[in-house]
Amino acid sequence: MKSREDNDYHSDDNLSIVISGSAAVGKTTLAEELAKEFKFTAYNGGDILKNIARERGYRVTEKDWWDTAEAIKFMEERKNDTSFDVAVDKMLLEIAGKGRAVITSYTLPWLTKYPMTFWLSASQARRSERMATRDNISVQEALYVIRLRDEKNKLIYKKIYGSEFGKNLEVFDIVLNTELFTLKSLIDICKEIVKRTRSV
Repeated sequence: MKSREDNDYHSDDNLSIVISGSAAVGKTTLAEELAKEFKFTAYNGGDILKNIARERGYRVTEKDWWDTAEAIKFMEERKNDTSFDVAVDKMLLEIAGKGRAVITSYTLPWLTKYPMTFWLSASQARRSERMATRDNISVQEALYVIRLRDEKNKLIYKKIYGSEFGKNLEVFDIVLNTELFTLKSLIDICKEIVKRTRSV
């Protein structure tokens, strides 16, 4: 994957923010809150992929569709045909280049140096607890999904970009262990980081 060499952000009006991290770590919630705070538009790479799945005949009906058997089947198809993910990344790169966007993406921070980038981390155990609460399933079921999604995503992005997802975090401006904060504290901290960066 391409490495970022510096923090050469776009101007204030053209700033984009990319939030990355493994499944059920809080990316979407943070993205929505930052977009609301700074009057940016939120884009979810996973939602774009879901639209592709829907077009290919998958039954995409649930909010947390990625945790279902249908989604796991689609991930197998993605592993064999990487054109889906490449198309999504191309679209998100164009969106990021226009600015005033908050994007959740597994891969974008390694593909462009311009957006401000956040990496959110948490253990599989903690993410499983969050997913269980969110999706009303058992922690054991959630842990199975988390492990499977982590494994499949690594295989997919290794095949496309030749590097393991989440290994090299040097491309990120901010790395946060979400287990250290309440959700509100995490959101407040990230808002303050963006405010201070925009005022430089």
